[in-house]
Amino acid sequence: MSEKEKLPLWEQYKVIDYVTIFKSEKWWEAIVVIESFGRRSIALYLWQKRNDGTWRRQHKFQVRNLDEWNKLKNAIEQLMPKLQAETPKPESSPATSS
Repeated sequence: MSEKEKLPLWEQYKVIDYVTIFKSEKWWEAIVVIESFGRRSIALYLWQKRNDGTWRRQHKFQVRNLDEWNKLKNAIEQLMPKLQAETPKPESSPATSS
């Protein structure tokens, strides 16, 4: 297993593990298991690379326990079908005769 790149996180966080979802020259998105002050949580991060080459956090969202996760999961599953844009129904065209 290859060595993972160090995440641009606050030094008080202990990174237990993480998965990079997307990374480009300008954006980095990852899901991270962090431990801070003896408590663990899963955090979704989005960083943007600055002109000076450092990463700056743009978004962070934490899941702190199973109950919270189940609420999120249920809400996402409820809304997921709405990601599919409704395709317009084809208009009936007049029959052509030859």
